[in-house]
Amino acid sequence: MLFEINGHTAYCYTGGKSFNPALHTIVFIHGAQNDHSVWGLQTRYLAHHGFNVLAVDLPGHGRSKGEALKSVEQMAEWLVTLLDVVGIQQATLVGHSMGSLIALETCHKASTRVSKLVLVGTAYPMRVSDTLLNAARDEEQTAIDMVNIWSHTSIAHKPSCPGPGFYVMGVSQRLMQRISAINPDQVFYTDFSACNAYANGELAAQSVNCPVLFLLGKKDMMTPAKASQTLSRAIPHSQQKIIENCGHSLMSEQPEQVLSAIHEFVRA
Repeated sequence: MLFEINGHTAYCYTGGKSFNPALHTIVFIHGAQNDHSVWGLQTRYLAHHGFNVLAVDLPGHGRSKGEALKSVEQMAEWLVTLLDVVGIQQATLVGHSMGSLIALETCHKASTRVSKLVLVGTAYPMRVSDTLLNAARDEEQTAIDMVNIWSHTSIAHKPSCPGPGFYVMGVSQRLMQRISAINPDQVFYTDFSACNAYANGELAAQSVNCPVLFLLGKKDMMTPAKASQTLSRAIPHSQQKIIENCGHSLMSEQPEQVLSAIHEFVRA
């Protein structure tokens, strides 16, 4: 689906189903240098099992036009505007990595619009090393290589991959390269800078009243499970699920487990 937001075209993947206002909506928010496609398996299943699905392309990513937004707060404001444009009064938000911070900040800004919150591969503060920031600014391919190595538990795909021959690391690398190709304005650096600068996480977490699920990879080197403790302590009513044999790219390394956890949570 295409929408007009703040003068630019915005794209949302609906999982192959038409939007139905009578159904509950789940909004999926991708991480840095990614787009809606990272949620492919999860969104398609949920769209065909009783939910509206909107997997967004943030501005400057994928099919959404305009410049990449420079702060988590700006991205959250954009997401609230998207809910207004689509006519969604309340939704479940599912965010991965940078997307988890956007989901959290959106819940803080518009708490009545969020019924449930799923924070996937999250951390706060979400610090980005100077080495990685500098690489994203000056040697983007090097940054892509570094993130791919750190985001996966191994170069071999897992048995849970959705199809024979599915190359987890290769798909991730090609997606990041595609984002660079369609938008040469240092999207990776902009995204990482936004994560690094975000300082409202603890206050935002303290304001959350809806059910919250932390979905974390046991072998995540980008956002280790322990790095979510500041947020989880601030949300004492939250749940946590650790996925074994999984790094930062949870949705591709263990897609069935991620889907099962989200599906169970939203149905409860």
